[in-house]
Amino acid sequence: MAMWQGAMDNRGFQQGSFNSFQSSSSDEDLMDIPGTAMDFSMRDDVPPLDGEIEEDKSYNGGGIGSSNRMMDFLEEPIPGVGTYDDFNTIDWVREKSRDRDRHREITNKSKESTWALIHSVSDAFSGWLLMLLIGLLSGSLAGLIDISAHWMTDLKEGICTGGIWFNHEHCCWNSQHVTFEDRDKCPEWNSWSQLIISTNEGAFAYIVNYFMYVLWALLFAFLAVSLVKVFAPYACGSGIPEIKTILSGFIIRGYLGKWTLIIKTVTLVLAVSSGLSLGKEGPLVHVACCCGNILCHCFNKYRKNEAKRREVLSAAAAAGVSVAFGAPIGGVLFSLEEVSYYFPLKTLWRSFFAALVAAFTLRSINPFGNSRLVLFYVEFHTPWHLFELVPFILLGIFGGLWGALFIRTNIAWCRKRKTTQLGKYPVIEVLVVTAITAILAFPNEYTRMSTSELISELFNDCGLLDSSKLCDYENRFNTSKAGELPDRPAGVGVYSAMWQLALTLILKIVITIFTFGMKIPSGLFIPSMAVGAIAGRLLGVGMEQLAYYHHDWAIFNSWCSQGADCITPGLYAMVGAAACLGGVTRMTVSLVVIMFELTGGLEYIVPLMAAAMTSKWVADALGREGIYDAHIRLNGYPFLEAKEEFAHKTLAMDVMKPRRNDPLLTVLTQDSMTVEDVETIISETTYSGFPVVVSRESQRLVGFVLRRDLIISVENARKKQDGVVSTSVIYFTEHSPPMPPYTPPTLKLWNILDLSPFTVTDLTPMEIVVDIFRKLGLRQCLVTHNGRLLGIITKKDVLKHIAQMANQDPDSILFN
Repeated sequence: MAMWQGAMDNRGFQQGSFNSFQSSSSDEDLMDIPGTAMDFSMRDDVPPLDGEIEEDKSYNGGGIGSSNRMMDFLEEPIPGVGTYDDFNTIDWVREKSRDRDRHREITNKSKESTWALIHSVSDAFSGWLLMLLIGLLSGSLAGLIDISAHWMTDLKEGICTGGIWFNHEHCCWNSQHVTFEDRDKCPEWNSWSQLIISTNEGAFAYIVNYFMYVLWALLFAFLAVSLVKVFAPYACGSGIPEIKTILSGFIIRGYLGKWTLIIKTVTLVLAVSSGLSLGKEGPLVHVACCCGNILCHCFNKYRKNEAKRREVLSAAAAAGVSVAFGAPIGGVLFSLEEVSYYFPLKTLWRSFFAALVAAFTLRSINPFGNSRLVLFYVEFHTPWHLFELVPFILLGIFGGLWGALFIRTNIAWCRKRKTTQLGKYPVIEVLVVTAITAILAFPNEYTRMSTSELISELFNDCGLLDSSKLCDYENRFNTSKAGELPDRPAGVGVYSAMWQLALTLILKIVITIFTFGMKIPSGLFIPSMAVGAIAGRLLGVGMEQLAYYHHDWAIFNSWCSQGADCITPGLYAMVGAAACLGGVTRMTVSLVVIMFELTGGLEYIVPLMAAAMTSKWVADALGREGIYDAHIRLNGYPFLEAKEEFAHKTLAMDVMKPRRNDPLLTVLTQDSMTVEDVETIISETTYSGFPVVVSRESQRLVGFVLRRDLIISVENARKKQDGVVSTSVIYFTEHSPPMPPYTPPTLKLWNILDLSPFTVTDLTPMEIVVDIFRKLGLRQCLVTHNGRLLGIITKKDVLKHIAQMANQDPDSILFN
């Protein structure tokens, strides 16, 4: 997007090609998400804003009343002016200014008539109505995904003869021939070996069930990757890195479109059901944002303003987390802390409302069948002790180490996928990983069950009626003191479960590295929580048995008397899950809130906070980026991270273009260039905008004009006014001097000129420039010296400079 002449290849405009202005910028060629290169030129998913550019023929530029009549575009707006090309950054300042002007006009008109007052009220209410619709649609889709994924996951192991639409749990709920102890075994539920060979006993029956489990997993994975590849390449991955980039002002048309929504919803169910080490929580944020983007097209207020639309998308992200975890407050904080770039107070209220409606909708659907909104409801009866902060902090250290290890290895594998032949075969990669996962998962009951069920099992506080191996304790009662709780020496089942969980931990750690980033919808919340929950449960059982057999030790005797139930292993699992999730994503406040909303364990906030902060400190010591920021950098998205500090002592003149030995800056003059001159500059350059100066000699800055607006205006003038020829003079001034008779009509493009572009002097520290770009969302900033234009700094230049200062490849920034 830089404005200097020379080195760049002309891949866009050629002379006379003004009918195809959408392919004019170097920002619009290819995009890589994440892996192989894909052509993003198709625009059938979501049309550009004001897409009626070609359709609107109502503009009347006026005929040539006299030979020196000037065509003034202030008379009525030109369709398309003020919109953006694909893979460009929006101008936040201009969009906010537009919205203020629109709101001021509506307010002034509301005093003139009753109809205008009604229109003003409806305009003010439209935002709340939009939040209501987003919440309803997001909650409904989340409920559909939860129910479908649960049913299809159980389909790998068997089928309900009492009703094929019932999953295993609901099938046995409806059975009249089941006891509480054997509530998961009922005659209506038949495994595949029972259906095929009429028995569930013996080695051959085990082989049949094994084969069917792997076959169903491969079928689900194949359907998922095929649908993504054929219909919606944007539906792969988590979606959160791209949503963060879009919310920062970048435009990726189609990423939040209707086809992406449909395919992501369907393939998310298939991917989760395949048994791969992934979750549906991250992709649900993408699904909710698709709902928000599509519904925005029903309201002009949001359809025609990119900044307002991003406020809606921030609220939609909150609704996505709300339905993913049943955590509406955590969803709002997640949107504020992790994904949103611009989050005004009004958006906070509306995000809360959208998250509330989405959670209420999901609760009404009741997909878990337990009449609770939370995904993993826990009910611990034992308070935690101050000494337990030590193992909680150890879990935080483990979470930080795991997070740093996962990010490094996963990014290395994704980079290998992008740079080798592996990226050309996404279907084969998915099938191979699915086959390995299914083959290794079936023999172990903790890897065979869905990850959500595994976490729920690990969070469980064992009661007398629990039949799980994790609850196989030798219940002995100490009768020396009345009313004491039973102590719990571990039985054979607990020791067997510990070995199985240790193997599950190794498999989850390794296989998640290769799963995240494949060409299917894949979330990271649940796999990360599973790793931490397993580690936490192992540590919790170890502490529990240590306290039981050595209750007279100094660390235990002050608070853990003989016969008391001192340690809660489920709490350790919950803290470990928070630690590992924090190590991978680097969330803090929103993570703690999500965890206590997710489990209902409000009194355990302090252990969660200690583990979350420790994991973040440890992970940050080994690498500053979270997984989403690392994938943003890997894919070259133009995202300026607000959390990072710029500590280098460079000046604006060190970063601006042109450099010392580069060709001069390409500029337009305010009153001495013809249509042919402007068309030549456009055809020979690929820059996204041009500074306008008084004259080439003075280089005094007048303003800045965007390439897209210039192309549309010139093309429109040639169509609407017959007298406009190549020798017509273009004026970027409010008033033009009188023209001699019989000269061609002139073009006055004063209205498309930005008269207040942001400028800095050549000696401004880059620390301040970077801060300006972050807080104002700038696309470019002009550099002056004593009022004379020297150069330009674009967002891409800032990103390249930051990468160069960090000893990274500056050419990895693909878009601007």
